[in-house]
Amino acid sequence: MLQYEVLKHELNEKQAALDELKDALGLERLREEVEMLENKAAEPGFYDNMESAQKILQKTAALKQKDETYLNLVSRCEDTMTLIEMGNEEEDLSLLPEAQEEVEAIGKEIETMRLTTLLTGEYDSKNAILTFHAGSGGTEAQDWAEMLFRMYNRWGERHGFKVSTLDYLEGDEAGLKSASILV
Repeated sequence: MLQYEVLKHELNEKQAALDELKDALGLERLREEVEMLENKAAEPGFYDNMESAQKILQKTAALKQKDETYLNLVSRCEDTMTLIEMGNEEEDLSLLPEAQEEVEAIGKEIETMRLTTLLTGEYDSKNAILTFHAGSGGTEAQDWAEMLFRMYNRWGERHGFKVSTLDYLEGDEAGLKSASILV
């Protein structure tokens, strides 16, 4: 059936993107590093320096999470391909909405993993402080500053970041004069 063939083609494109992501993540190096860190954690006297031990354990957990997320996504792709092929063979259109949802969800998750792959620099795991100032421009500028404030708050919450307001000074008539958030 044509609908299933189109979905199969879309999923094949997503799997190609997933293969590119595997290279970008450097999964082989990542697994080697996890093994090295686990060996280090098994050494006697590892917990003598708790601060160092905690950093190593956190890094190990983060690397394992990245690998596990990728493997779950690969498994999800395979399951979705099976669903598409099953629906196509049986000519059962009742499976089509579920297959379409899965293909879309896989695409979103791949994009999320791409973003996290880009954020692997030295300071990318640290907090960020954003400040908003209306400046000159009157009510319109204050309104615009408030829109930006709300937009960044929602973006942070949607992407799983903890966002807290540090400072908020309301505008004279509408909007805000200045605000600061911690992400």
